[in-house]
Amino acid sequence: MIELPFTKGKITREFNGNFDVTVEVSKEYSNSMEELNELFNEDCAKVAKIDKYHKKRSLNSNNYAWTLITQIADVLRTSKEEVYLTMLKRYGQSSVVSIEDRDNIVETFKKSIKYCEEFGQSVLNGKNFIHLKVFMGSSEFDTKQMAIFIDGIVSEATELKIPTMTPDEIQKLKDMWKSNAI
Repeated sequence: MIELPFTKGKITREFNGNFDVTVEVSKEYSNSMEELNELFNEDCAKVAKIDKYHKKRSLNSNNYAWTLITQIADVLRTSKEEVYLTMLKRYGQSSVVSIEDRDNIVETFKKSIKYCEEFGQSVLNGKNFIHLKVFMGSSEFDTKQMAIFIDGIVSEATELKIPTMTPDEIQKLKDMWKSNAI
């Protein structure tokens, strides 16, 4: 997959009724053009996804989150992975998936999704369904989602008397994330 941010584009209707979609990509992405050209020349179907740009969280925010998660785990005498999952459940993003309970499908799904938990069951038209809450990993968070996640972790660390950055320092991190937008 090739991801190219752009701010301008246009659609032209061709004489045969098809559409020509053109986007203007900044020259800073010129090294991606060769890879894109190779993909265009492959003899197979392709798919393009165009969405609004959402700035991803910075590595600084991720490092800070994991530093606090590790310290919380040390105080609670548990694993940092367990604390991370708890933080995802409390302050992260999730979706609900309902799966018909047959042929071991639910167990297969649970094994293929890293962060999920069963939270209910129901019967619809005589079929049993299992409801799962699926949690997005923080590596997929945009800056707003990561800010909420870090604020929650800071709150938990503060309750455990773990030193954290000052509110001003955290605000500087957030301002730094905002300045990295397109």
